[in-house]
Amino acid sequence: MIIATEGLTKRFGRVTAVDGVSLRVPAGVRFGLLGPNGSGKTTLVRMLLGLVHATSGSIEVLGEPMPRRASAVLPRVGALVEGPAAWGHLSGRANLRLLDAAGPGRARNRRRRVDEVLEQVGLGGVDRRPVRAYSLGMRQRLGIAAALLREPELLLLDEPTNGLDPRGIQEMRALLTSLNEGGTTVVLSSHLLPEVEALCTTVGVMDRGRLALTSEIAALQAPTGRILVRTPDPAGVVGLLDGQVVGRSGDLVTVTGTDPVSLNARLVRAGVPVSGLVEERRTLEQVVLELTGAGSDRVERRTGAGGSGTGGSGSGGPGSGGFGSGGTGPAGSGPVGPGSGGSGSGGPGPAGSGPAGSGPAGSGPAGSGPAGPGSGPPGSGGPGSGGPGPAGSSSAGPGSGGSGPAGSAPAGPGSGGPGPAGFGPPAAGGRR
Repeated sequence: MIIATEGLTKRFGRVTAVDGVSLRVPAGVRFGLLGPNGSGKTTLVRMLLGLVHATSGSIEVLGEPMPRRASAVLPRVGALVEGPAAWGHLSGRANLRLLDAAGPGRARNRRRRVDEVLEQVGLGGVDRRPVRAYSLGMRQRLGIAAALLREPELLLLDEPTNGLDPRGIQEMRALLTSLNEGGTTVVLSSHLLPEVEALCTTVGVMDRGRLALTSEIAALQAPTGRILVRTPDPAGVVGLLDGQVVGRSGDLVTVTGTDPVSLNARLVRAGVPVSGLVEERRTLEQVVLELTGAGSDRVERRTGAGGSGTGGSGSGGPGSGGFGSGGTGPAGSGPVGPGSGGSGSGGPGPAGSGPAGSGPAGSGPAGSGPAGPGSGPPGSGGPGSGGPGPAGSSSAGPGSGGSGPAGSAPAGPGSGGPGPAGFGPPAAGGRR
């Protein structure tokens, strides 16, 4: 195996970037590492190169343990991780010569090798302008040239076509295919799924730090057992193949079957025109979306609903508001019972209304009209405490209520608190 990991894990504090990855990459393949942002792809590549040390697990690259044997492994590996790095004030050629000089030996043919790799990546005619004047695509080509400088056995490339236009992507695909045919194992990570589909022979899919799948692309894209029929007469197909039809969208009909040739012949014999017919296969995009969740670059807004409170019920006293387990609200109304209003846990509210309670006649200033036997007692509003909510309504109960505006009602016999005289016919024994 060119690459072999076992239970490879990397944690950054409380974050697990790579979680128990066991990966096998055989020699001679073009391996695509796929997954959403934050799934652990770049961290895995960095650990393979010894740039990041694993929390646990083991790594072997080119049959050697990493990072312990990095000095023996890295000269045989070409890598481009995330973005190319170069001295901006130097030309591309000068950067490559310095990079090559940092490695062991081979000084005699350095100039030739630098010219060759620049030619391979499409920078053969580059002048002496500094790298800081390069476009993004030129910098990317220079980074790939640096990875190819020592004719590596293994290429590890992170987003190798980043910044390249469609023609540049096509050229890079042809270059990597040619290198692979010459014996170089290519491992790359990319978000361009159609490009990976066109270039790679095997893929691994990562999600949330775990390796969700490793498979050959040909196996993933095996026929699904359905045939897609495009026809100007979809109703004719449905009528002829009733029971086999599993879907219909415009002029496209999906039917179960594994032999497109015989299906086409059957439709033609029945006089159903066919403009297209092909076996259904899953795309790489469908496979990746089925296996992975959202990337770490997606941040959803979190919403929460506030709690709501309801007012409790309470009992009203004579002319007093009820008390409930709620906030400020209107008092409960109800007929007055004997005695005074009861207390409860509730918020303050306006006084309730009701007829005066019975008792000895009260005294007060005369009203307009014939005198009644007495005057009604003043009503009282009940105090209370609690959260917001209207008080419940109920009949008055016994208890002592707080102060509040007087209730209006016909006077009863007995003495009550001061208040306006009741209205009604004269009663015997009442004060004038």
